[in-house]
Amino acid sequence: ALPRTPLLSLERKKQRNFVVGTVIMKIFERLELIDNIGNLEVGELIYFSGEIYTARDAAHKRMVESLEAPFVYENQFVYYAGPAPARPGKVIGPVGPTTGGRMDPYSLTLIPLGLRFMIGKGERSPLVADAIRAAGGAYFTTIGGAAAYLARRVTSSEIVAYPDLGSEAILKLTVENFPIYVSII
Repeated sequence: ALPRTPLLSLERKKQRNFVVGTVIMKIFERLELIDNIGNLEVGELIYFSGEIYTARDAAHKRMVESLEAPFVYENQFVYYAGPAPARPGKVIGPVGPTTGGRMDPYSLTLIPLGLRFMIGKGERSPLVADAIRAAGGAYFTTIGGAAAYLARRVTSSEIVAYPDLGSEAILKLTVENFPIYVSII
């Protein structure tokens, strides 16, 4: 079962962060989150709104091998996910996280190119964790096994690169109140 969190009332949204039990929740738009990276603590729950890009193994391999970046990496968030096809009338199909450690071999090349913010599930290698910290970035995790729930947080989706990869094509998603936990900072 998914962890239960209270509905975010307008009053709570105005407060910008609040405590539920022992979990600190914060609400950020993309650029506001980037500006506050240094103030975050591991374990905090963020409700994130803004643009993110999806990329899994095949896309990461191509990003590293390509001479041209499929999008500007600086100040962007990459979500390790390969969404299922959307049902009629839906923006996207289920879009659960992929294990971040699978991207570690590629991350060491992409972080120096400006890709500092990543969302996935699971652990990262100590080498990648150190590279993220050194670049002033962050690794966030989200709820594994909750792909249908996470899809409801996506308000738009468009393919931006590598359509031949099918579900592993790079998509630009707009998300609203997408739950992510600070895991490496």
